[in-house]
Amino acid sequence: MSVRTIPVGVLFSQSGSYSEIGREAYWGARLAIDEVNASGRFGFTLERVESDPAGLAENYACQADRMMRQEGCQHIVGTQTSSSRKEVLPVLERGRGLLWYATPYEGFESHDRVVYTGACPNQGVVPLFRHVVPKFGGNAFLLGSNYIWGWETNRIARELLADCGGHVLGERYIAIGDENIAHLISEIREKKPDFILNNLIGVSSYAFLRAMKDLAREDASFGPGRCPILSCNLTEAELPVLGAAAEGLISTSTYFETLETAENRAFLMQMRGLRDPDRAISSMFVGPYEAVWLLARAIEACGSADPSEVLEQICSRPHQTPIRQIRIDRSTHHAHLQPLIARVETSPDATTPRFRITETLPGPLAPDPYLVDYAPLGTDTRPNAGREDSNDRLPPLLRLVSS
Repeated sequence: MSVRTIPVGVLFSQSGSYSEIGREAYWGARLAIDEVNASGRFGFTLERVESDPAGLAENYACQADRMMRQEGCQHIVGTQTSSSRKEVLPVLERGRGLLWYATPYEGFESHDRVVYTGACPNQGVVPLFRHVVPKFGGNAFLLGSNYIWGWETNRIARELLADCGGHVLGERYIAIGDENIAHLISEIREKKPDFILNNLIGVSSYAFLRAMKDLAREDASFGPGRCPILSCNLTEAELPVLGAAAEGLISTSTYFETLETAENRAFLMQMRGLRDPDRAISSMFVGPYEAVWLLARAIEACGSADPSEVLEQICSRPHQTPIRQIRIDRSTHHAHLQPLIARVETSPDATTPRFRITETLPGPLAPDPYLVDYAPLGTDTRPNAGREDSNDRLPPLLRLVSS
């Protein structure tokens, strides 16, 4: 008996200025499709239809259109930047397809043709500021690549700092791929912030981190113990490129390789036979990997690849991936996720730095992409509400409400 084949688009930039994370995302989706097909448990196989937009926003729409019109893809796993995601939305609307978007992003969007499995602001930048501001202070310097992710994440950061009585000492943007950052270093040296929020991506971020490492060698007050660099999107995928330049960076994510769970240990053992053992597994790999498994289980459960039926199924109940159970919120199509805070550290027995998880926040947190659902002063809907802790002492916008 023949097995039904379902084409699935895999749309990630394996070349271009942010290719390090693009290749990780591509391999996460590719290996998950291979595993689904090899499992023998599904009454269908997934056919990978791939394309490389080379990090150019204008390439995404035409390549997504080709996937849907010519290759018959009703589902696309892909896009990483918010610019690229927004480029494909009209294509999805015309073709009535579904995008599986697995990257942390700036929020303030909920689209009926997108399943968002990456962190939104209350699962990313808010927990990060909650962790850092009480320890280092509220005077920040904000950086971003000149597109939606940088603009919107820094806008949220400004609001969080105002709520804390902090200040923005500087806010600067450079083009994606620009490595000319000497003027940024000069201004940071002059302003002396308590911390820096780095929303640069790809080679721009790498150039900045290397330059800050040089500055810290000249002046210890810019070292990570005094003026840490924060990130909502830098992962293990980029640490081999950065080496010691990343040491001390504080990042938030909903997955780090060092996550201590039985499921993650089994997952890492399984990946060791498929990946370079010296290359860490990152959230950029895990996000698309989990998205493919969620898609496969939803198709299996509803018996159809029709996007409307798949979306109804994926929102109706939690679904298990090889790493964890994931629940998609019906009203926003975003995932319930548990935020983690980690610091880049080196060890004598490793050639590449690794993230060490320093805080696991209560969760999974319900997604709140528009940042409207926070506990008012004096209330807390979490277990043990009423017990004074660091959450109680924070202003309302920095409080966390678990699902």
